[in-house]
Amino acid sequence: MTTTHIPVAIIGGGQAGLSVSWYLGRAGVEHVVLEAGTPVHAWSDTRWDNFTLVTPNWHCRLPGYVYDGPDPDGFMTRDEVVAWLAGWLDTFDAPVRTHTRVTRLTRQTDHGFELTLQTRAGTETLTCEHAVIATGGYPLPVIPSYASTLDAGITQIHSELYRNAGQLPDGAVLVVGTGQSGAQIAEDLHLAGRQVHLAVGGAPRVARFYRGRDCMTWLAEMGLYDKAAQQYPGGKAAIEKTNHYVTGRDGGRDVDLRQFAAEGMKLYGALADGRDGTLEFEPTLTAALDYADSVYNSICADIDRHIEANGIDAPPASRYEPVWSPETDPTTLDLVAEGVTSIVWAIGYRPDYRWIEASAFDGGGRPMQTRGITNVAGLSFVGLPWMHTWGSGRFLGIDQDAGHVAATIISSYHESVLRLAVGH
Repeated sequence: MTTTHIPVAIIGGGQAGLSVSWYLGRAGVEHVVLEAGTPVHAWSDTRWDNFTLVTPNWHCRLPGYVYDGPDPDGFMTRDEVVAWLAGWLDTFDAPVRTHTRVTRLTRQTDHGFELTLQTRAGTETLTCEHAVIATGGYPLPVIPSYASTLDAGITQIHSELYRNAGQLPDGAVLVVGTGQSGAQIAEDLHLAGRQVHLAVGGAPRVARFYRGRDCMTWLAEMGLYDKAAQQYPGGKAAIEKTNHYVTGRDGGRDVDLRQFAAEGMKLYGALADGRDGTLEFEPTLTAALDYADSVYNSICADIDRHIEANGIDAPPASRYEPVWSPETDPTTLDLVAEGVTSIVWAIGYRPDYRWIEASAFDGGGRPMQTRGITNVAGLSFVGLPWMHTWGSGRFLGIDQDAGHVAATIISSYHESVLRLAVGH
């Protein structure tokens, strides 16, 4: 087994890990980026065909590189994002080792870490003083345990494997979950003419445009994306909630589940259980729709206050009024009777850091970190949702987060070099 040493190892070659590499490269810090596949491959491999960003293009900024195309207030498609990222990669030479998976990270007894690498050529060992974990916040897709008890004739996929309506068998489709992916996949299927059944969770929603501007542009101007997690209104409970659903498709618009229902989509509350061909739902549909609308209107009211406080000239205020309401909250679904032939599970992901042997995680398996820095010397994270602000994990906040992690490493690196020089 080959063993090599390098000062810094970045594990994960997505935009977050490569952003740290950009800063380390400019500072002359020797490092390597270990990527299980190819750089930023997730954008082409795990997004559906009609995927678009939900944040305006002007949010797209990475170290030394910002969106400068013709539509800053528009929303790039999946393929446009892939092309934009390829343009960024052409601006610097990151030391990436592709098809190199880290299967184990352990603390060394004296200092630093030992990594076990699985490559096409076999197994290697690498040691380093600093390890940056940039594998994404929640890599394991969640599928409920009772999924295996459902009718074997039902096609089941997780949202990360969904590409388009044509990949699913003819018939109705049940989408479970209304986070950003679930709501947009339900819309994609609905626009494709499929009969959609949608299990509505507790995610809030937001207006796409309000009073003449994109809501996310207003929120950025109001400083919401820059506010540290510890200072965010509502505390930890607020930041752990699912992101607001909205879409950038066709130039951007609201995702209005009530309107979808008026057009024939069938809505249910949270999915509770299932066996064979019968599913059971919580009687939560009315409450979930009302809550999503209340958040929508609350955000609009916050924008109203910002406009008034700053004397901004803008179109008049408005409020969303429901276009449809359920007569009752349905609690069961007979898949056969309704012609449902497939299920798309869009209920999220969970963390998986079992390969990291270090005391850097809480009881739920989430990293304990401050702006990416842990209490384990030399171990840091980047690219996590809410790592520092609401912008963390998004294009808008990655540069700042990566710069902070890199600066911490660079400072330690130069101190080590100085100690060695004095020692000699």
